[in-house]
Amino acid sequence: MPKVKTNSGAKKRFVLTGTGKIKRKHAYKSHILTKKTTKQKRNLTQSGLVSKADTNNIKQLLALK
Repeated sequence: MPKVKTNSGAKKRFVLTGTGKIKRKHAYKSHILTKKTTKQKRNLTQSGLVSKADTNNIKQLLALK
């Protein structure tokens, strides 16, 4: 059986934590920042976790399963 290829886009966007959760960055932080409040931009800077519903799909893209 051939090896499963890792999705190139997914490997740039997601990081696996030590406990097996998947870290991600928030969207809407790249441009058109003038109309966003400072608080909104500050909160978008922090990383988040992938929801439980999407975890299996992301792991498949990262060839972890």
